[in-house]
Formats: sequence, C-alpha cells, structure tokens
Amino acid sequence: MIDLSVRIGGLKLANPVMPASGTFAEGLDKVMDFNRLGAFVTKTITRELRTGNPLPRVVERPGGLINSIGIPSKGIPYFLEHTLPYYAMYSPPLVVSISAPTAEEFANLAAELTRPGIAAIEANISCPNIEEDGKAFAMHAVSTDAVFRQLRTATSLPLWIKLTPNTGDLPEVAQAAEAAGADALVVANTILAMAIDLQTFRPCLGNVMGGLSGPAVKPIVLRQVYQCARVVKLPIIGCGGISTTEDAIEYMLAGASAVQVGTATFVQPAAMITIIDGLAKFCERREIDRVADLVGAVLNEEADEPELSWIGPSA
Repeated sequence: MIDLSVRIGGLKLANPVMPASGTFAEGLDKVMDFNRLGAFVTKTITRELRTGNPLPRVVERPGGLINSIGIPSKGIPYFLEHTLPYYAMYSPPLVVSISAPTAEEFANLAAELTRPGIAAIEANISCPNIEEDGKAFAMHAVSTDAVFRQLRTATSLPLWIKLTPNTGDLPEVAQAAEAAGADALVVANTILAMAIDLQTFRPCLGNVMGGLSGPAVKPIVLRQVYQCARVVKLPIIGCGGISTTEDAIEYMLAGASAVQVGTATFVQPAAMITIIDGLAKFCERREIDRVADLVGAVLNEEADEPELSWIGPSA
C-alpha cells in the first residue's frame, strides 16, 4: 500500500493534491469524491463585497488561459454562514484564501477567520497593495515581511503565503516570508499577460491585462519552485500548469511537498482525482513506498554516482 500522505507544516494531508484558489466550487461534488482530496482551498475572500473586474474576464490562448476575474467576493458574513458549514461535511482540511489592500486589513481578516473548521490561511499577497502604489506585496521582500509579520501576530493558524511569479526577487521574497513566520509557500500565482483582438484592435480583456495560467506557465513556475526550495526550509506547494500526474511529480522532484491544480479542472473537472490515482500507480511502478520521498529528489550536477556523471557540467 503506497503512503500518499504529506506534511505541510503542522498539517498532515492524506495526499499532496488540492485545488488552487478560485478554481474550485461546491458543485464539483457531483463529479468527484471530495473526501479524496488532500485539502480544500477556497476562492479568495475579502472582507468587503466585490463584483470583480469588467467583462470580458477570460480569454483562451494556446497553452493556457488569461483571466482578469478581479477577486469577486460575497464577503465574510456569507462565507461564515454558507461556505464554512458546507466544507465541514467533508474530511479534508479547509484552507481559506484571503486578500486585503493593506497589511493591517490582512491581519484583521486573519484574526476574524481564526475559528474552528479552518485548518490554515493562505494569504494571497500577490494582489495589489494600495500602500505601495498598487504593487503586490509579494513583489518585494520588504513589503512581504511587513504584511506577514502583522499576519503572524493576528492568528495562531498555520499561514501559507501565495507568492507572485512576476518578480525577479522570488527567492529573496521566499526567504523574507520564512523569516516572518510563514508555515508554507505557495509558488506561484499567475503570470501577468495580455491578448489583443485582431478584429477590433482592442484588448481581449476588459481590464486589459490578466493572469496567464495553464500548461504554458509550468516550466517557469517549476523553475521558481526549484529555486525557492534551495533557499528555504519551508514546505512548498507548487501551483502552475499542473494537468497530469507527470506534472505533479515534476513539481515534487523540484522541491514541492504538495501541488495545487487550477486550470486543468476547467478542462477536466475530475483532474485532481486522476492525478491522485496516478501518483499511487507511479510510486508502485517505481517501488517507492512513500510519495513524500519524491520531494526534492531531483538529480543535479551534485550527483556523484559514476553512471550519472553526464548530468554535470563538462570538465
């Protein structure tokens, strides 16, 4: 029997597969057994009601989707009254994704959501920060440290930090999050992109730019997971272009302890279950007893086995 369990800080998950925030909804219980997932991750919620960005919000491109949804939210009262009781019917731990415009409001939101039924908070600091001229907190180590130190004092729940790939300082940001008390990193959010309609010469999205997700981003985010895993000791949840079991395994080999599946669910609603089953089959085929043994197991230039010497640089 293959052990698919993994640990993300103090949380033990039955397996390493969970949805990415914003790509999962209650109605999917009609096409999959929710109890088979490693965890639930909610759509990002905000304190205030939000309608989201102007239409159109999604455009398809080869290899992925560009979306500018804009974090529509029904607010905290609705979440507490409807969403939280719904997920309480299932066994996987519930991770709540939150967003706020300032560090203080992030902390207040985390404090309000520190209650039974919520296993961890995923802080989406990839969203614009009004204290820094609209730049995302996760763009820089200093702003990441500032928001996360306030979050850490506001809640006793495990804190996952969702990073942005749209920075040249991602390893430094990851180190700042670790120093500030994060329990895990989610690497990463979508990549800033745009598309133009050749009939109208106008941007395809109502908000002009949006976030690219899907298979096209996987090699980029996979590299970022590998880079972060080399500089922090925190568990990493890989997120970006994961559509198959093979994708998930690559992320784990690069250093991810778990993975989040997003765009693939729009294409195949039961994609996460297929990936979970595939992980068990892969481990059985390769005679690997524990899926956690895959984490960080990529072979690189430091390998000293003679038969693997070709991996290293030429003399």
